Amino acid sequence: MNDAIDILERTPARYWHLLDDGRIQCDLCPRDCKLHEGQRGACFVRARSGDEMVLTTYGRSSGFCVDPVEKKPLNHFYPGSSILSFGTAGCNLACKFCQNWDISKSRDFDRLADQATPEAIARAAREKGCKSVAFTYNDPVIFAEYAMDVADACHDAGIQAVAVTAGYMHDQPRRDFYAKMDAANVDLKAFTEAFYYKLTGAHLQPVLDTLRYLKHETSVWFEITTLLIPGCNDSDAEIGAMCDWIAKELGTDVPLHFTAFHPDYKMTDLPPTPPATLTRARNIGLSAGLQYVYTGNVHDTEGGTTFCPHCQSPLIVRDWHDIRHYDLTEAGACSHCGTPVAGRFAKFENQFGRRRIPLKIANF
Repeated sequence: MNDAIDILERTPARYWHLLDDGRIQCDLCPRDCKLHEGQRGACFVRARSGDEMVLTTYGRSSGFCVDPVEKKPLNHFYPGSSILSFGTAGCNLACKFCQNWDISKSRDFDRLADQATPEAIARAAREKGCKSVAFTYNDPVIFAEYAMDVADACHDAGIQAVAVTAGYMHDQPRRDFYAKMDAANVDLKAFTEAFYYKLTGAHLQPVLDTLRYLKHETSVWFEITTLLIPGCNDSDAEIGAMCDWIAKELGTDVPLHFTAFHPDYKMTDLPPTPPATLTRARNIGLSAGLQYVYTGNVHDTEGGTTFCPHCQSPLIVRDWHDIRHYDLTEAGACSHCGTPVAGRFAKFENQFGRRRIPLKIANF
């Protein structure tokens, strides 16, 4: 937190106040970082410069790609569509198992070689035929001002905005941020405070608050992802408690994705998640009454398929990010019994598929 601010662009940030002792407190997330002159927050990208806070990564990205929307993962948000994805650097969590640690833990701003205005990003998404733009790879909470400006530009261009996030933020920023978002995938990393504290350096309750807020106070479409780590958060008891909480507090129609861990960053001593663990977790979720439970990061056709919650017909058959069969109406209902499927749907004509296309964006 003592690194000097040495980059060229310094964009004023929101969500901070001056303390009586002269420090500045960041009010964006529950870390409540308190900064002297020249210090950065735990996220490394929100910093003090004089008597204000600045966002050091505004307009700067670690790269742009066009992805399938299922990769976020979002299975009920315009399935088969393409999404322009980008992130910046840094993170406000300290996950020891981070799968994107080279970006989220980066302290090297030279990695942020791609620069783009919000308008240029929206224009590129439209030109590439993308239905939406995703703030991903690292958590958009820490570059909220940039993400919200991009979302505004996207909406002006008829493009949807998607946040892929850990949901770790304070109430007022949460309200401002999600007022700009059309969809989100929220990482519910575990269902114990001990896991959050020891393995992420954060707390569980603010994430649960975000999920409740999304469900009960917004129209944002959201899905939940839990990365199952062997011996850490994959017990029947913990998975069952989480699924019961989701069913009770959020409803049975919120999609839940169980995804496979692979050894990375500071947790290379653990084995990858066995596919059987994902299947077991999916069955626990279904037994809890959840209607849409998926497995991810594995080839599992049944675990990737959307079934009708009434007649159980397979409506969207997937293998990883590849849609093999689509049997929903344009309005998003089962073509066999007419039962609506929760989500956002449109006429399905083709799919983007499993491609991942790197993209350069020109500012003009």
